[in-house]
Amino acid sequence: MTATDGNAAIRMEHVTRKYGAITALKDLSVTVPKGQMLGLLGRNGAGKTTALNLMTGYLPPTSGSITVNGMDMLEMPRACKRQIGYLPEQPPLYDEMTVTEYLMFVCELREVVRRDRKRHAAEITERCGLAEVRDRILGHLSKGYRQRAGIAQALCGNPEILILDEPTAGLDPRQTADMRALIRELGEDHTIIFSSHMLQEAQQLCERVVILHEGEVAGDFMLNAPGAAGSFLLVKTAGGGTKAAEMIRTIPGILEAGCASGEKRQENGLRIRLAKDADNAAVRDAIFRKLAAADLPIREMREEREPLEELFLRLTE
Repeated sequence: MTATDGNAAIRMEHVTRKYGAITALKDLSVTVPKGQMLGLLGRNGAGKTTALNLMTGYLPPTSGSITVNGMDMLEMPRACKRQIGYLPEQPPLYDEMTVTEYLMFVCELREVVRRDRKRHAAEITERCGLAEVRDRILGHLSKGYRQRAGIAQALCGNPEILILDEPTAGLDPRQTADMRALIRELGEDHTIIFSSHMLQEAQQLCERVVILHEGEVAGDFMLNAPGAAGSFLLVKTAGGGTKAAEMIRTIPGILEAGCASGEKRQENGLRIRLAKDADNAAVRDAIFRKLAAADLPIREMREEREPLEELFLRLTE
């Protein structure tokens, strides 16, 4: 049974996964629109790999539902898995095969039409930068080429969705840069979900980040979107400091306000975080009026973004 699911490539609704008495994921709800590049972040043991295994159908949820392009994973597992290419943290390579032999084998597993397999494997080889090692044994390849071969097998069968678990783990800086460039290119015509321990990587590649902590969503926000989570108002006043911050905290729609670190003493910087549903313009007007009435003229007011590392640490403490 197929159900339309709008523009969602993958939808997880109230998903819980338990391993005996241990709960790895708790009531997880995440929707990934088609064409989005999503970074899944979290500390070790946060539930990232479990979430990816559930999305791919490798593991069933203890409770909740998962749909892929509108199809229920439990009701239509075969059709759902055709839509997904998966790179586990350890690429599933057969070290005795050559790159070409391996990709032909994976094409057979992915039910690529026999007459198209050679052409399909050759196209993937070129796209993943494996042409010069196509006839080499996988077991003799460097870590970088092995990781590229792992990406290549995920592309067999032309899946719409790519799920990548730590795709740059263990790579040197040059290999990491090349792998990021490849992922960025693949993101032009695929939905991509990947987990990473590298916050800089997520910031460079992703439109959106979901942060997991102890099996739950601690943060879910777009990067570089006005008013998104992690953004704040920086207000510089002529004097006031702590007093100005206390006054501003009383304004409806302000979640927190405090003195910004690193600001010059003569320009008292205030860092102000707004509630999610706050009217940005109305709050700005209220700040202006409140400080003007206290004879604390505003020298500057601008929106800034909290560094991803600070946001990550704050949400996972």
